[in-house]
Amino acid sequence: MKKLMMIACIALSISTQAQKVKVAAAADLRYAMDDIVKLYKQKNPAADIEVMYGSSGHAYTQIANGAPFDIYFSADIMYPQKLKEAGLTISEPKLYAIGRIVLWSSSVDVSKGIMVLNNMPHIKIATANPDHAPYGQRSIEALKYYKIYDKVQKQLIFGENISQAAQFCLTGNAEVGLLALSIVLSPAMSSKGSYYLIDNKTHRPLEQAYVLLKPAKDNKAAYAFADFIATKPVREIFEKYGFTLPQ
Repeated sequence: MKKLMMIACIALSISTQAQKVKVAAAADLRYAMDDIVKLYKQKNPAADIEVMYGSSGHAYTQIANGAPFDIYFSADIMYPQKLKEAGLTISEPKLYAIGRIVLWSSSVDVSKGIMVLNNMPHIKIATANPDHAPYGQRSIEALKYYKIYDKVQKQLIFGENISQAAQFCLTGNAEVGLLALSIVLSPAMSSKGSYYLIDNKTHRPLEQAYVLLKPAKDNKAAYAFADFIATKPVREIFEKYGFTLPQ
């Protein structure tokens, strides 16, 4: 009997380990993905979903260098495509949402849009580092579109990702932020300032995509979680945080 119980415990342990899914996710997904994982666990109590948030570029580099993630949710479809071309994926990149950029502040009237920055030479403007963060890249593109980048360049301060840039705004290290709509609609920010939605014609689209990676090859739980992303309740969560949904 003891031997049978030991075998059963070992089998249960192996089954539990097989449920684990390691996810690398763009920082703009912090609140939406938390809600998605919570909902998934309600429907699948045995599931173990571990999410690491950060800039899409940093996550791409980690995965390219062998980091054992099962699924990668990027803020820019380019990165999953590059992983596919490198032979590091087991699925095609799949578009899950289109992100939006906003101008946000708790102390400056941003209701007239990005041109308010033209007459504020002493304020700090936070956004994500454009070297590896898609939201930072698109923010710089928007500033250049309005021909004010050269004027405000020295006022810019960069977070490692868009979530950290938002923290700069909340802590007073920056008076204004070029941030992700999904972040400013979160409970942490929605009541602490106001935002202006930047016209998406001012920058390349933030086409956000996910892809299954090679470590997920034999992980049925990873496939199941990826399939869950296309369901109606998840699409409603993305809409709640301001994402535009692909058809």
